[in-house]
Amino acid sequence: MNLTRADLAALPSYVPGRTVPGSIKLASNEVPYGPLPGVVEAIVEAAQGVHRYPDLGVVALREKLAGRLGVAVDRIAAGCGSVAMTEHIMRATCLPGDEVVYSWRSFEAYPIIAATTGATSVRVPNTAAHGHDLPAMAAAVTSRTKLVIVCNPNNPTGTPLRRAELRDFLDAVGPDVVVVLDEAYREFVTDTEVPDGLVEFGDRPNVVVLRTLSKAWGLAGLRAGYLVAQPEVAEAVRKVITPFSTNIAAQAAALAALDQEEEMARRAALVVAERSRVRDALLKLGQDVPESQANFVWLPLGDGATAFAQACEQAGVIVRPFAGDGVRVTIGTPEENDTFLNAAEKAF
Repeated sequence: MNLTRADLAALPSYVPGRTVPGSIKLASNEVPYGPLPGVVEAIVEAAQGVHRYPDLGVVALREKLAGRLGVAVDRIAAGCGSVAMTEHIMRATCLPGDEVVYSWRSFEAYPIIAATTGATSVRVPNTAAHGHDLPAMAAAVTSRTKLVIVCNPNNPTGTPLRRAELRDFLDAVGPDVVVVLDEAYREFVTDTEVPDGLVEFGDRPNVVVLRTLSKAWGLAGLRAGYLVAQPEVAEAVRKVITPFSTNIAAQAAALAALDQEEEMARRAALVVAERSRVRDALLKLGQDVPESQANFVWLPLGDGATAFAQACEQAGVIVRPFAGDGVRVTIGTPEENDTFLNAAEKAF
């Protein structure tokens, strides 16, 4: 007797970056410089109230974000990371059988979320340059399409989309399909042609912008993220969010972190500098490394991905392989990156 959904047997589980004691972890796109100033103190203070439920509406965080972003608070929904917000926007827009279009390879949670929502995934292959094929994605939109996800910069390849091509894409899709701009790595973008989706396209009624505090803001262990949409869309999302999923400590830490924008930017700049150095070194090793605007680089090693990751692990560095496709390497400290590059040189 099958007590659960039969289709879930074929669904892959989300695979996190591995943590191996004693090894350097460059597998989960974490920022290596510790919590931002004031965050730990905010968590400790919040811990005094953990016997109480958190604020259901995440009002303080939403109000702070609204002021920082220059939008009305009713346009913001907050939850347990941008992954959860992806799930919630899909639940708010899709019924079983509706289609979700996204690039592939892109964030590995997309097909899992679509399947658990009952939606049908429509995967559009990446270009030869390892980025989104926006014309092909627009052509894949049908009368059954309810949601399109654009990851910019793309995870795991790091490749960016520029404003002109994104504007043309949104025009081609039209206003009747929700387009999610997943900008989890926005703080690491340095190319001025890569648009801030909220600033450039946030006035469109069908555009939803996802952001996270897990990466540049250093809150991966607490999970806090949000989306910005038009009020009616944001309201629908708030209805399907798991109640109290932004806990007391997460909200307190997020509020403290957002007060440290200058320090966040300083740390992001360190990552960006190392990103350029690591990519240049890999190019000198003869590797095809696409441009990255995130805090990681992509090695499209195909069938050699798993063997390369194993070689790195033997050298004490944990990277993130995608079997048969490539390896994503998070940018760490200069010393961590040197260890990785030494391992890579031997592996190649």
